[in-house]
Amino acid sequence: MNIADHLRQFAYDEWANHEVLTAMQSGGADERSLALLAHTLAAQRLWLERIQQKPQSSPVWPKATPETCAAQVEDMGRRWREYLESISEADLVRSISYKNSKGDLWTSTVADILTHVILHSAYHRGQIASHMRATGKTPAYTDFIQAVRCGFVK
Repeated sequence: MNIADHLRQFAYDEWANHEVLTAMQSGGADERSLALLAHTLAAQRLWLERIQQKPQSSPVWPKATPETCAAQVEDMGRRWREYLESISEADLVRSISYKNSKGDLWTSTVADILTHVILHSAYHRGQIASHMRATGKTPAYTDFIQAVRCGFVK
């Protein structure tokens, strides 16, 4: 994948996070769904900070409200877009060393981290959808192809 591909994936991710937030706001956001969305966004922040070699600025499981999640969806979408627009193709193969939440040292390429962020977010959006269905709510339809069909991802 090249930078344009990653930009496309992150545009989808931002759209999907907006869709989840909208569904939660219209159907009454419950505590578990909010916690999962807040975690998803906090993990996105953490991975960007790791790539940029910055200290972790927030917990991985922060307290959540619909308002804080809405602000984070906007903020993380903007931050990832700015980051991806600022790097070169060569940066994608750059290795990043970091400690995970257990304190273990790991090294990953930027491209692998970017892929992880997208897949991690989709995983938790799936959990949110399952939880919303189980509690009688209607989850967001966040399939990638839907974003393309609606023109949110080009």
